Amino acid sequence: MNAPTQRPLRVLQVSAELAPYAKTGGLADVTAALPDALRAQGVDCRVLLPGYPSVRQAVQLATALEPLLWPWGRVGRVLRGELPALPGRPSYVLDAPDAFDRPGTPYATPEGALFPDNLERFAALSHAAAWLGSGGDSAWWPDLVHAHDWHTGLACAWLALAPPRGSEALRAARSVFTIHNLAYQGLFPAIAVARLGLPAAAFQMEGLEFHGQLSCMKAGLHYANAITTVSPSYAREIQTLEQGCGLDGLLRRRAGELVGVLNGVDDRVWNPATDKLLPVRFDAQSLEGKAACKAHLQQALGLEPAPQRLLLGVVSRLVAQKGLDLVVEALGDLLGLGAQLAVLGQGDPALEAAFREAARQHPGRVSLSQGMDEAAAHRLVAGCDVLLVPSRFEPCGLTQLYGLAYGSLPLVRRVGGLADTVVDCSLEHLADDRATGFVFERFDRGDFRDALRRAIVLWSRPDEWRRVQRRAMAQRFGWDRAAEGYLAVYRRALRQ
Repeated sequence: MNAPTQRPLRVLQVSAELAPYAKTGGLADVTAALPDALRAQGVDCRVLLPGYPSVRQAVQLATALEPLLWPWGRVGRVLRGELPALPGRPSYVLDAPDAFDRPGTPYATPEGALFPDNLERFAALSHAAAWLGSGGDSAWWPDLVHAHDWHTGLACAWLALAPPRGSEALRAARSVFTIHNLAYQGLFPAIAVARLGLPAAAFQMEGLEFHGQLSCMKAGLHYANAITTVSPSYAREIQTLEQGCGLDGLLRRRAGELVGVLNGVDDRVWNPATDKLLPVRFDAQSLEGKAACKAHLQQALGLEPAPQRLLLGVVSRLVAQKGLDLVVEALGDLLGLGAQLAVLGQGDPALEAAFREAARQHPGRVSLSQGMDEAAAHRLVAGCDVLLVPSRFEPCGLTQLYGLAYGSLPLVRRVGGLADTVVDCSLEHLADDRATGFVFERFDRGDFRDALRRAIVLWSRPDEWRRVQRRAMAQRFGWDRAAEGYLAVYRRALRQ
């Protein structure tokens, strides 16, 4: 007699972003790549997304589940359908037009002002995730809800606090909460607790309360069965006073349930040998194509067509976390060393203005492209020689991983995932053939300038530069390894 076949582990991933439908940063790339990687590990992973216009337009063969009425008066419904970016399995879309059918980013107006109802919008997403995790779709019931960042932290609270639904329920799904950036916590006035229909008893230090406010991030950290973040170093750093953002005590108490799982790179999207967004494709054995990408980039950005100049690139949100004020401060140093600088991004108006002024004062040496365009990002990563990621703190960082894959050596600060993924071009690492980039320690102009000088010196030695490039391009940060890490976390959460 044959033994019964064990069904696959069922996981519902819920996130405010997923590429290509909604993206403001690395969160969207992670949540787009992880479901397929988990599927390759035998996990039945489905996603729940807000019904932004881009998502509603993309979903196919949609079936509406029963309507949802939230305590704060909004009405919505969950659609089950298919998304072309995630073929071969159903996905869920929260259809609530008054919450999500609006212009701008997922969080703000086209002018950059945060939507005043962001709490209710993402509470609705969290509530829908908990509803599905408690049997909302009778055709598919997840064993576990994987919630990403503060926008979905309340899902973990509702799963822990609300009774299971349905006569077949033994319990609601367990939950795993992933911190992508602890600095963004989703803080709202305390009065919101009652408006959202959460138990009053949950608003305490051992719950949702954070200095008199409701913290959606803390909801995930306190109530989830397991916590992950996106690099091993960041998992250690956020347990310290310096980088814990006021939540280090809670994170130290939950250290046994906190794991750092390093992000991966989706090589279907980020691979210079197959990247259709590049003017010329290349690999580690045909770096002439990379030189052609550099020439194309210099021409497109109005930079001096000088192959001998080291071209530094920035692809980033222009915010203080990313350390780009250090680049502005050291601009004279990098120009004095003979380098060019190409910046792509948007964010802090003061930083935008500083780079705009630098481009005006140094035509042919500095360029600024405001906004965030996927094709432009690929071309800049491919065309530059060095990618600058001088972050004050960095949970993981994906830009440096893209730089490694494209032979654009990352210049990074030794924090978080940057420390976990880039090996400095020190003499000993060059001798051991381990060097993949340039790393500095202290967040100051002197250390940053020294790393720039190391880059310039290596650039003057083409044979050594090519050796480091090829070593960098040989690094593998695949999602298969990350998926194995998440699967181990899921199993531990389910054993609790």
